[in-house]
Amino acid sequence: MSDDPFANADADWLSLIASARTWFRGAHGQLLLGEEQRLLEEELARFFGSYLVHYGPAVTPAAGAGQIQRSVRMGAPFDGVEIVCEEQAWPLTEHAADVVLLQHGLDFSLSPHGLLREAARSVRPGGHLVILGVNPISTWGLRHLMTRDGLAQARCIAPSRVSDWLHLLGFALEKRRFGCYRPPLSSSAWQARLASLETWGNAWQLPGGGFYILVARKLVVGLRPLRQSRREPIGKLLPMPVAKVSRRNQSIKSTYE
Repeated sequence: MSDDPFANADADWLSLIASARTWFRGAHGQLLLGEEQRLLEEELARFFGSYLVHYGPAVTPAAGAGQIQRSVRMGAPFDGVEIVCEEQAWPLTEHAADVVLLQHGLDFSLSPHGLLREAARSVRPGGHLVILGVNPISTWGLRHLMTRDGLAQARCIAPSRVSDWLHLLGFALEKRRFGCYRPPLSSSAWQARLASLETWGNAWQLPGGGFYILVARKLVVGLRPLRQSRREPIGKLLPMPVAKVSRRNQSIKSTYE
């Protein structure tokens, strides 16, 4: 696969992905990806199955897991992509993957809702969907608003909002983690001095990391019990008249007897 995109692909989408790939090759992108790789290895180690699908613009090989037989990289027609597809037209059957990993796929997407629906459709019941995104409530999210490089085109969707979307698609959120607590500084010397922030931030898991990881499990579709039809009342029941017995009459009757 070459870095020259196919002529019939969406031009806006290809431009967005190409800009994101350029940014991830830079110093800031490499710092973010390096911290993500460490947490990803921890999370993917507990998954098992036959197929893991990795989608995203980052210039990295397909993520692997020790207990998953095959990992495949999908996305735009650039180097490292094994299966070329558009973001809303994955060449997978329903419930084909055990794990789907969206690594900044929602950040650099023309239609995040459509991409998430396509990814959710591909996960088998009981399988997992792992999402990584730039945290808007962080120094990285602030830089996204102030810079003019590839990060400026990221959507930076809040993890709480993505969690709501997952719930509507039939997923249960199992875990939310944050990482990369160092600010996106240009000086490598300052990055080295602030490396201790990673240890402190990962220990406390404060929601100020540069990226977030959401791990969600697709709920198993089961049989729903049929609701019994509500019975409408035919009429209003009235109390039957009851004869009252007077104690005075009873006492008079007993006297004559």
